[in-house]
Amino acid sequence: MIDEHADRRDGRRLERVPGSRDVLEGSRTAVRGLARRLLPPIVVFVLLLSAWHGVVVYYDVPTIVLPSPAEVAATLAETYPTLLGDAAVTAATAGIGLVAGTVVGAGLAFAMIRSRRAASTILPYVVALRIAPVIAIAPLLFLWFGRGVPARALVVTTLTVFPITIATLDGLRETPESYLELLRTVDASPTAVFLHVRIPAAAPSVFAGLKIAATLSIIGAVVAEFVTLNAGLGYRVFETAAFLRTAETYAALVVLSLVGIGFYLVPVALERVLWH
Repeated sequence: MIDEHADRRDGRRLERVPGSRDVLEGSRTAVRGLARRLLPPIVVFVLLLSAWHGVVVYYDVPTIVLPSPAEVAATLAETYPTLLGDAAVTAATAGIGLVAGTVVGAGLAFAMIRSRRAASTILPYVVALRIAPVIAIAPLLFLWFGRGVPARALVVTTLTVFPITIATLDGLRETPESYLELLRTVDASPTAVFLHVRIPAAAPSVFAGLKIAATLSIIGAVVAEFVTLNAGLGYRVFETAAFLRTAETYAALVVLSLVGIGFYLVPVALERVLWH
């Protein structure tokens, strides 16, 4: 009873504080919104795991073909130190390649928006680079630059340049003409126009391209590790699958998926912080 009276007194005090009720209501709304967003994927995840477990048990599927979720979880718990080291290698390869691809792609887009001749010269090569299969380009890059992290990151760069270039170029082209005309009337410098109008107008498109490039960077890193068979989650998946250690393969794929989700969430967070 004493605790109940104390809670009521605390509640009345909060209600007397200016704006406290709005803060509490805002917090409750935020929690409910978060729950509504998280509940559907969690429910789907649980259903998928249940279906997976049911298929394994009902059909008595051998572990070498399809391990159960429990076996994958146990393997993940046993091998997580090794998988974390592999994840660090893959993340470093993907991160370096993504940053390089972003810098190169944005630079190419800036050059093409300033000159039609540059656009007609550069764009065909950017498209050709994307059309060429990365699995065919990777062995050549390793032949020229070795099998270390820089060479593997270069494979990632070849995948990420295209979406960054095209997204940035499209965003820069979507600058409202009325804004440009207004700045021309006040004799704004090209640098001021670029920094204060073109870049903000292109930001949504740039972040969309960055999200695509972030996921492609993981694919590029895995392909590079498949070819080099040196280190990383791609190497771990290949090695465990080759020796039919299927549970370890699934455990590596789980970690790889988590790394990929993390890479995707980075531009999402940057967009919310810098743009909204």
